[in-house]
Amino acid sequence: MKTHFRAAAIAAVTAAAAITATAGRASEDIADQYPQSELYSKPVEVIPHVFSAIGATAPPSYENSGHNNNLSFIVTDEGVVVMNAGASARLAAALHEEIRRVTDRPVVLVINENGQGHAMLGNSYWRDQGVDILAHVDAVEETTENGDFILQGMERYNRDKAEGTRVEHANLTFEDEYDISLGGVEIKVLHLGPAHDPGDLQVWIPQWDLMITGDIAFHERMLPIFETTCTSCWLETWEEKLEPIAPTYVIPGHGHPTNFAQVRRYTRDYLVDLRAKIQEHLDSGGDLAGAYYVDQSRWENLDTFGELATKNAGRVFAEMEWE
Repeated sequence: MKTHFRAAAIAAVTAAAAITATAGRASEDIADQYPQSELYSKPVEVIPHVFSAIGATAPPSYENSGHNNNLSFIVTDEGVVVMNAGASARLAAALHEEIRRVTDRPVVLVINENGQGHAMLGNSYWRDQGVDILAHVDAVEETTENGDFILQGMERYNRDKAEGTRVEHANLTFEDEYDISLGGVEIKVLHLGPAHDPGDLQVWIPQWDLMITGDIAFHERMLPIFETTCTSCWLETWEEKLEPIAPTYVIPGHGHPTNFAQVRRYTRDYLVDLRAKIQEHLDSGGDLAGAYYVDQSRWENLDTFGELATKNAGRVFAEMEWE
């Protein structure tokens, strides 16, 4: 049974890779891939029983309806678990419609990967369906403090597509690990440690060797570094907690499903490289103005490079200046 599952999983990931190749690669220039839906792309079965609607590798916009992260769901004999509520009530409803095309089993839990808008603004739709929402305590603190600001940001780019969305916080929280046993599937919701954003969490299914990583891992697009991001903490969490797990199958927070080596390359290796460049700049007496121009050409193939590379450099300089 395990051998059969592994063969099917490998075939599914290969198929997902073929889809990526057909599209050229993930790009902020690729038009909406599923125009008949609010979703940017139609959910694909990554491995047996696990589906993901892959978001645009671009900033949120009216054209992509804020679907620029991955909205995933796990189908079991007793119900469906969803990773990420979506950026609006309408986007959440569109995802629910796709889930119903796959299974008649009910959605029993929605998980917010962190406190960002595209993870939690769809909570209002799911709560209206009577579905529980799970998030890390730090993510709920973020949505409690900044929920109105997050909603207003979505309303600006999404305009009429924001209709019906309200701030709704997760009604279930945890700190380190939350275990779910559903239909014979053991699902571990983990908070491995500080990473991209407060309350980042990971969904780990050991029996299938698959992790839905949330924003601890990026693929195909440049990761953003926020003013509150601690890159040294992110690397420590990666190397001490995520690396020992090293899942075979990965659905990252952004970008197509892939393997662990690939997300390591575009997440951990990028952070290591940028910090090394900033350290060289500091050692030579460089200032913030010059930090924006450290050489990041190794990563210029990544989507959102133009929007994020210089910002990332400046924020890492501000962090490392006081380390």
